[in-house]
Amino acid sequence: MIPTEEPVVARMGALIRDWEATGNPQAVFLRCYRMMTSNTHVAITRGEFVDPRWVNGFLNRFADYYFKALEVYEVDPPSAPLVWQLAHDTTRDPGTLPVQNLLLGVNAHINFDLVLTLEELLCPEWGSLSREQRGERYHDYTYINDIIARTIDGVQDEILDPVMPVMDILDRLMGRVDELLVSMLIRKWRESVWKHARSLLEAGTDDERKALVDLVEEDALKIGGMIRGLLEPGP
Repeated sequence: MIPTEEPVVARMGALIRDWEATGNPQAVFLRCYRMMTSNTHVAITRGEFVDPRWVNGFLNRFADYYFKALEVYEVDPPSAPLVWQLAHDTTRDPGTLPVQNLLLGVNAHINFDLVLTLEELLCPEWGSLSREQRGERYHDYTYINDIIARTIDGVQDEILDPVMPVMDILDRLMGRVDELLVSMLIRKWRESVWKHARSLLEAGTDDERKALVDLVEEDALKIGGMIRGLLEPGP
């Protein structure tokens, strides 16, 4: 636990308490997201990043995208990003699994929100950064992969196992294999996100940028569709 709870973590916690009190399946993803965010804040306080101020701003802005999409969905679902419509709609289906809700949220937040967050934060400074400074941004961005990797065990033990006992059985049978596979998948996604953000930064016109954003969301929707399809419960 960090000494003083960060405002964004506190906001997540308040929403989680409300959702858990009503049995809202959306709490599964947000509990995971809060754990990842808290652990990253701990790493900031320990001096594990080159530019902790930038990483802190990045975490807060990244969370803003999640909360904004959620607020839009709650008021007018069709106005929310399509990939978030898929994630949130799925939580309303009692036949889906908690791990589906988790992975669909992770997919939407990483493969869509994260691209836009990176572009927004890097755009004002990218042209003035030296090659070394750009490398430092990339280092801090990819270092979060390590934090995610060491958080995955906690996500399974504290979040998924209580609602899906079968996950505990798989964990005992497979050891750390399943956690390593998830970690590798997220690393792959986040590397693609960096490349997509670079493409957006290099877009020459607004139309070109919009086309790229549309492709990013289309790819995220395809991944979301596969997650939902592959993990559908049997008859």
